[in-house]
Amino acid sequence: MYLVTVLGNLLIILAVSSDSRLHTPMYFFLSNLSLTDISFSSNTVPKMLANLQTYSKSITYAGCLIQVTFLSLFGSLESLLLAVMAYDRLVAICQPLRYLVIMNPRFCGLCVLLSFFISLLDSQLHYFVVSQLTFCAHVEIPHFFCDPSQLLNLACSDTSNNNILIYFSGVLMGGVPLSGILFSYTRIVSSILRVPSSKGKYKAFSTCGSHLSVVCLFYGTGLGVYFSSTVSSSLRKGAVASVMYIVVTPMLNPFIYSLRNRDIKSALGRVIRRIA
Repeated sequence: MYLVTVLGNLLIILAVSSDSRLHTPMYFFLSNLSLTDISFSSNTVPKMLANLQTYSKSITYAGCLIQVTFLSLFGSLESLLLAVMAYDRLVAICQPLRYLVIMNPRFCGLCVLLSFFISLLDSQLHYFVVSQLTFCAHVEIPHFFCDPSQLLNLACSDTSNNNILIYFSGVLMGGVPLSGILFSYTRIVSSILRVPSSKGKYKAFSTCGSHLSVVCLFYGTGLGVYFSSTVSSSLRKGAVASVMYIVVTPMLNPFIYSLRNRDIKSALGRVIRRIA
C-alpha cells in the first residue's frame, strides 16, 4: 500500500509536470497535493514497516518529536490545499471569464507558499507542546506512531493547557478550511442549478467530482480518528481509523483523480509509455 501511494502520487506529479496541457491552476494544486500525500505517509509508514520487519517497537525521543512535527505539518498543509482547490473550482464555475486573471501563476504560487507557512507554524506549535511534556520511565505508546493525543495521556506533568492548545489548533486547521470548502461548494451548487441545460450541469459537476471525493475521504477519515479517540476506549479501533487516515487516503487520491479525469488518464498513459 505504501509503494502504491508513492508510485501513484509520483505518476500524478510526473504527468502534470511533463504535459503542457496540464499546466493550469487546478493541476498545479493537484501536483502539490500529491507531494503532500507522499510526505504525509512517509512520515510514519516506513518506521512502522521497519518495526514490523525487525520486531523492534522502539522509537527515540527525537524521532517521536520529528513524527509529531511533520504529521501536523503535512496534515495541515493537505487541509489548506483542499480549501485552495475548492476556491479554484469556485472561480472556474462562478467566474469563468475571469478565471485566468484571478488564478494567475503568481497568485497560485502565493496560495501554496502561504498554506505551507501556516502549516509550518502549526507544526511548531505541536513541537512546542510535546517538547514541554515530562514523561516517566518505561513509556509505551499504544499506537504505531507518535500521536500527540496519546502522548498527552502518557505525560506525568499537567497537560490541561497543552490539551487546550492542541484542540484549538485542530479546530483552527481543520474547521476553518472545511468551512471555506463548504462555502465554496454552496456557491458552486447554486451557480450550477442556474445552468439551463442538463449537459452543462453535468459538465460543471464533473469538474468538481474528484475534488469533492477527496475532501469527503480526507475529512471523513480524519473525523473518524477524532471520534474514535474521544468516544471509544478501544485502542485497536483508534489504530484502524488512523491507518485509514494516514495510509489508505493518500493511496486512493491518485486513483480518484486519474479514474475520473480524462486529461490525467491520457497524460499518465504518455508518461508510462515513455518510462517503458
